[in-house]
Amino acid sequence: MGQHLVIEHCGETLWLLPDKALYWPARRALLVADVHIGKAASFRALHQPVPRGTTDATLARLDVLLNTYDCEQLIVLGDFLHARPARAPTIVAKLTAWRQRHRHLRMVLVRGNHDRHAGDPPAELGIAIKDEPWLLPPFALQHEPTANPTHPVLAGHIHPVFILRGKARQRLRLPCFLIDEQVSLLPAFGEFTGGWTVEPHAATRVFLAGAEQVWALQR
Repeated sequence: MGQHLVIEHCGETLWLLPDKALYWPARRALLVADVHIGKAASFRALHQPVPRGTTDATLARLDVLLNTYDCEQLIVLGDFLHARPARAPTIVAKLTAWRQRHRHLRMVLVRGNHDRHAGDPPAELGIAIKDEPWLLPPFALQHEPTANPTHPVLAGHIHPVFILRGKARQRLRLPCFLIDEQVSLLPAFGEFTGGWTVEPHAATRVFLAGAEQVWALQR
């Protein structure tokens, strides 16, 4: 599991988790962004050679987090399903079995761009659907990282990664949390999502997510 990092943001205590998720103790909520269930299957439907087992791995990681932290709700900040091939019977069966393991958990999806193309998750999964912004004070929960006129934003979509540069041209790309007064970003949670290299503003706090811990980038 690794060690989470506790931060204060907009008057709230938040836990940044090494497994690219955020825990909000006051709401007993686990927040993830960009899960992209079925992305590998979507690529295989286009005859692209991509890894198998990514959906199983993603759901297993969610299992661990939900069983470790005191969660009443799981909030997905967009892109739960990747595309329409994610609605294939084999993937829906896996999602249904996973949902049964967490049948008492409230689950909310803030629609992202991929959700609009894939369609809402099957009704039997019992997932509440919200259009952005979903105001859950003090935050506006969104997929798109655009400023809200009244609330600081927690969002996804970008899949942020930061490059650490060392001596001898060493480079290490790590997923990161970007915490800003207006718009904060979560890293992509899914197994097969890639990342977009970011160059944050000086006022933005950067927290790198490694295998076992989260730490603040000193700049």
